[in-house]
Amino acid sequence: PRLSMSVLSVVVSLLLSGLLSGSARGRSGAEEKLWETLYSRSLARNPWEKRDISQDRDYLTGIKRLRRLYCNVGIGFHLQVLPDGKINGTHNENGYSLLEISPVDRGVVTLFSVHSRLFVAMNIKGNLYGSVRNECTFRETLLANNYNTYESVAHPAMYVALSKTGRAKRGNRVTTAMTVTHFLPRM
Repeated sequence: PRLSMSVLSVVVSLLLSGLLSGSARGRSGAEEKLWETLYSRSLARNPWEKRDISQDRDYLTGIKRLRRLYCNVGIGFHLQVLPDGKINGTHNENGYSLLEISPVDRGVVTLFSVHSRLFVAMNIKGNLYGSVRNECTFRETLLANNYNTYESVAHPAMYVALSKTGRAKRGNRVTTAMTVTHFLPRM
């Protein structure tokens, strides 16, 4: 048994070094297909069956998260959508600050207020407003400080932001370097 374990460890190390060196050089089509087959079989329940890995690319689509978006600017605010369509920040958690974050594509989400039944939207000038229709999606980006930014997909380089007094800032006046665009999804 001791000899077979050492032989097995040598074989595994050779196999891993071959795979790692192949990934560093760039794989040929046949190597890529072999790697995809090994990966799809590792995801399957039984070792002899193969699983379609194309469905894994959309694994987050349809999963809705109920969160409050907390912005640590000023003394801290939660993003809220009021029934009249106004968007601002509030210190206290309430029904209007509870958002449903729904992915529509990898890294792209919609923001929906559960209580006011309005979507967060942004116009071409960068102003935030509540909309009955889902007319705006946002690119959700995780930053190094574990906060997220929400960039409008329709209007690139425009971000959801709150001022230090809790008012919604125009999306074209802010950048990701500013903490007014940093939001922490909280339960």
